[in-house]
Amino acid sequence: MSFLKIFSDKRITSFEVVTLHLSGMRFVVDYEFVMKDGMAEVSEYGIRFSQDEDRRVLKRRALCAEEEALKLFNDCNLLSWDGFSGKHPKGVLDGTMFRLDAVVNDGRKIHADGSQNFPRHFRELTDWIYNFLEMKSEE
Repeated sequence: MSFLKIFSDKRITSFEVVTLHLSGMRFVVDYEFVMKDGMAEVSEYGIRFSQDEDRRVLKRRALCAEEEALKLFNDCNLLSWDGFSGKHPKGVLDGTMFRLDAVVNDGRKIHADGSQNFPRHFRELTDWIYNFLEMKSEE
């Protein structure tokens, strides 16, 4: 196996879409990265319940360079999240649930989920998204 193959198996080199779904007692939100025309479109959607269905309502959106998004995903070691399923800790009465679904590296699918139990670097990812949208969003 070549060095480039081993290296590419451990790093994200491209992506189509990365969706992070978060929910708690008083909120439901999707954060989504989508590649469009060489840029990563970063969006925040509120989830509204209407007539027995969930609707995604755009709250804010901003563009970032593909390289910046790839750096974030690799700094957070997103590939290592694949298969993570964090069970809710005993004794914790409330919390945040998450689900991550992504298509990276020409079709590789990543899935992770948990309830008040998160993979390593989860907080770095969510902090980056929140801060980036706070500074850059078109609103």
